[in-house]
Amino acid sequence: MRSTSSTSSRIRAGLTAGLAAGVLLGGCSTGAAPTDDTGGGRSALDPSASSPSGATGSATVPASPPSSEPTRAVPEASGPSPSRVPSSPTAPDPASIAALIATNFEGGGLRLGAERGSTSAYRQYFASYRSNGLTISGRINVPRGKGPFPAVVLAHGYVDPAVYTNGETMLRERDHLARQGYVTLHIDYRNHAQSSRDPDNDARLRAGYTIDAINAGLALKQSSLVDPSRVALIGRSMGGGVVYNTLVVRPGLFRAAVAYAPVSSDTVDNFNTWVRRDASRAGAARSVIARLGTPEAQPARWAATSPRTYFGRITEPLLIHHGTADEDCPIAWSRESVAALEAKGKNVQLYVYPGGRHTLTSPQWDTSIRRTEAFLEQHLT
Repeated sequence: MRSTSSTSSRIRAGLTAGLAAGVLLGGCSTGAAPTDDTGGGRSALDPSASSPSGATGSATVPASPPSSEPTRAVPEASGPSPSRVPSSPTAPDPASIAALIATNFEGGGLRLGAERGSTSAYRQYFASYRSNGLTISGRINVPRGKGPFPAVVLAHGYVDPAVYTNGETMLRERDHLARQGYVTLHIDYRNHAQSSRDPDNDARLRAGYTIDAINAGLALKQSSLVDPSRVALIGRSMGGGVVYNTLVVRPGLFRAAVAYAPVSSDTVDNFNTWVRRDASRAGAARSVIARLGTPEAQPARWAATSPRTYFGRITEPLLIHHGTADEDCPIAWSRESVAALEAKGKNVQLYVYPGGRHTLTSPQWDTSIRRTEAFLEQHLT
C-alpha cells in the first residue's frame, strides 16, 4: 500500500490541473442477459455509485455536472462524426485492424465531475475524456496520498447499452487496485451511459471500443497524478477482445495488459457465436456481410479484422485468466490465443481456474486479483 495522507481539496486541485493539461462485435452473451460482473464488490462503494450525477443533453460532460440523475438515453455527439460506413474503395475496411492502425488518436481532456463512492483509501469521481470527436464517460478512483501514481484502464465486458449505467461493472478490480495505489479509470465506451453516440459502431464490429480504450490511456498519461511510464490495461470478456485489439493497434502505449475470460482473438468466432445467429442483430450482421462477404467466402477479409492476424506487433506482456467451466467464452479460445502468441515469441501467461465460471467468484477471484497485482507490480516498476 502507498501513502494515504492527503486532503480532498489537494486531490481535487491536483486532478483538475493535471487532467486539464492533458472489439469485437457482440459480448459473452446473446444480449438477453449481461454477463459482466455487475455489482461485484459493490459493498466497498457508495450504494448509488452506478448512477452518478451528469448531463445527458450534450456530448461534453461538464466538470461539475448537475445534481439530477442521468437518464439511460445516450447523448448525440457534438464534435466531429467518426468515419462513416462504408469506407472509400481505396481505404481499409473500417472494421479492419489496418483501419485502426491508421487512425490518428486524439485522446485527452480528462475531466472530473461529481465525487461519489469515495473510501478511506481513494476518492472516486465521475469522469469524461475525449475520444476522436466523441466524449466518453467513466469512473475514476484516485488513491489518497501524493502522486504520481501508476494507473490502469479498465475495459468492461458486454452489458446491453440500453440498460448499462455509468461505471457499473468491474467494481471489484477497480476497488482492489485503487486500494493498492493505482489510479483506476473504468471507461463506459461510446453508446454507453453518458458517452456520445456512434451509430456506425456495430457495423464496424465495434472497433470504436478499441479507439476509446486507446484514448483513455492517452488521456491518463496527461494527468500530473499519473506516472505516464506506468499505465496498464485490463479487460474482461468483450473487454478482453478490446485488450487484444489495443495491443496490436498501439504497441507500447501500455506497459502491460491483463484479460479476464476474454472473447476469441479470431473475429469469426465471435461473429458466428453472438451476431450471425441472433435475430435481434440481423441488421448489423447484414451490414457487415454486405461489405466483407461471409467468413466462408472471404476468409482473408475476415482475417484482416482479427487481432490474432497481427499478434506479431505486440510488445507488452499479457496475462490471461480463464475458468474451465466458462459458460460464455470457452477456455479453448484463450488456449488458441496463447498458442498463437507463443508462436510469435510473445510474453504471455495463462492462469486456468478449474471449475471457474465466466465471472470468477471467491476464492478463485481473490487468487486472480493477487496474481494480477503481482503481474502489474513486476511490469510497472
